[in-house]
Amino acid sequence: MKLNERSVAHYATCDSPTDHAGFLRKRVERHHHHAHHATSYQRRWFVLKGNLLFYFEERESREPVGLVVLEGCTVELCDSAEEFAFAIRFDDAGAKAYVLVADGQAAMEAWVKALSRASFDYMRLVVRELEKQLEEACTSLAACRKSPRRSSSGRKRHLSNPALLPVQEKPAVLENGYSTWGSGPDRDGGHSKPPPLPPRRRSAAGSPAGTPAPSLSPALQESPVSPETACFAKLHHWYGQEIAALRQEWQERQKRGHP
Repeated sequence: MKLNERSVAHYATCDSPTDHAGFLRKRVERHHHHAHHATSYQRRWFVLKGNLLFYFEERESREPVGLVVLEGCTVELCDSAEEFAFAIRFDDAGAKAYVLVADGQAAMEAWVKALSRASFDYMRLVVRELEKQLEEACTSLAACRKSPRRSSSGRKRHLSNPALLPVQEKPAVLENGYSTWGSGPDRDGGHSKPPPLPPRRRSAAGSPAGTPAPSLSPALQESPVSPETACFAKLHHWYGQEIAALRQEWQERQKRGHP
């Protein structure tokens, strides 16, 4: 593969997103006379962008000193005297293997994971898997749209049977501020009863302590306002008499010394 060094160097140091970066120790083998091999490790700053792994002498360096194209390779742990070592090996038998050493277990796992997902072959497998899942989802959606809705049709059959319809209470109708009721028959066969008295009238029927409520005149027992009458003044005056009676009782109890 032929690469433009200037373009590659610019891509390595530009502001494009970085997939992973950090310090690693790179193994270097030197060959001497009489087939003697000397192994040493160089600390380098590695930057992963796409399927290109750059390494620099220092973190602030402006140009990379090396590049590894992560295609046709495998990333695996390796046996080494150094702890937290892993290797990048290529399918070609004559290709150079890169042995790298991380600073710790977490850093090693993060690098192995990032490098394993960096190749174009891996991304192609991911795209194929996503396309397969999308196709299955579209097929399932189309099947759901073609199939009849059993739940909704069953509900319609249930509601079409008059014997299964729930009995509903006839709502009260408000006209001119008061409730009216019809004269139709109720469940017991008789006529529907008028609505109950307001809470204020029920509370006036007796006190929690068992003391009788203030006596009201017979004229106050029934409202002077019929359902067909729209006289709000009469209704207000009727409730006012009840309040006046309650206030009079309270004043008498205060005079007797009862709180």
